[in-house]
Amino acid sequence: MPRTATPLFTPVLIVGCVIIMASFAVRASFGVFQIPIAEEFGWLRAEFSLAIAIQNLAWGIGQPIFGALAEKLGDRKAIVLGAIIYAAGLVLSAGATTPFEMQAYEWLVGFGIAGTGFGVVLAVVGRASSDANRSMSLAIVTAAGSAGQIIGAPTAEFLLSMMSWQSVFMVFAGAVLALILTLPLMRAPQAASKAELEASMGQILKQAFKDPSFALIFLGFFSCGYQLAFITAHFPAFVTEMCGPILPGGALHSMGITTTSALGALSIALIGAANVGGTLFAGWLGNRYSKKYLLAGIYTARTVVAAAFILMPITPTSVVIFSVVMGSLWLATVPLTSGLIAHLYGLRYMGTLYGIVFFSHQLGGFLGVWLGGRMYDVYGDYPLVWWIGVAVGAFSAVVHLPVREKSPEALAA
Repeated sequence: MPRTATPLFTPVLIVGCVIIMASFAVRASFGVFQIPIAEEFGWLRAEFSLAIAIQNLAWGIGQPIFGALAEKLGDRKAIVLGAIIYAAGLVLSAGATTPFEMQAYEWLVGFGIAGTGFGVVLAVVGRASSDANRSMSLAIVTAAGSAGQIIGAPTAEFLLSMMSWQSVFMVFAGAVLALILTLPLMRAPQAASKAELEASMGQILKQAFKDPSFALIFLGFFSCGYQLAFITAHFPAFVTEMCGPILPGGALHSMGITTTSALGALSIALIGAANVGGTLFAGWLGNRYSKKYLLAGIYTARTVVAAAFILMPITPTSVVIFSVVMGSLWLATVPLTSGLIAHLYGLRYMGTLYGIVFFSHQLGGFLGVWLGGRMYDVYGDYPLVWWIGVAVGAFSAVVHLPVREKSPEALAA
């Protein structure tokens, strides 16, 4: 079958969605454990925040490593390794009783997320997609991560009502290991040109590192990680402590949302739900319009939304509105960024190149999570770290504008 006739929905795409959904459901739930773990052991907020920050950093470091492993050893082997490391990290974390132990085990969790996350899965789905479907395929897989976010935090909150946080971690470890059962269906064709297949990884990396556009994409992805990781890790606690009361008789109260803790978990789910539509729309736009201008627009919108939210009184209504609007912009950058990398440098080493760019994302994630906890312990609230997120979002909006959307070979010609 000609590649241009490849259907949009393939076994590779479906399995990729399942893996990303499960991996992200677990990852997105960690903010829900912030208060229970701190209260059980009397930890400072910064201590568990540092554990989540380390998880994000390990994810960023592991992403290019797993991307390279997938391209050298095979996608499925890389995912199996990632799932085993992910589950091991969760099991060990369940036995942690000191901040140091938790922080050490989160290195494993972060590497496991890298092996079951975007870098590996987006690359294999991108290679299995036709040129006409690639942007939308990448958007669908990214949206599956948001679907995981929809169920992750509420599931964790529900399980915590019935069992200890340690038991919840064990349940999540079993769910991650079950992903291995889906891998026989993930057999992607080598969708790359002859020139891409003949090029070595060193040649492609050298080409990318010499291209100023690659550096700009790298820098621009930093704020995405900062904002997403900070909100995922701290927004449930932020809402619990800073939101106004949920009044009896209101819409949320009638839905069973009677505490700000439940509203915090709901906010993460709402972000995920809104992002499904937002990411799919971004993928559709990416096939039709300039990806760099779409990225600049998304970062600008995030900056405005975040600034408006923190300037207004924080009420249950404003939390819901913010969650829906920010959610529509949440992972919309991922199919555009990964698609731009595939367009500029080809598909053969897309996983490695995206992994390198994603390291910037996770550096931002590390700082967002750690600063959130550190500044909370120092100042007793979150506004300062929130305003830093607004500033780096504006930076990312600007830095994407000079990106040249032609491959280095085309520019040389």
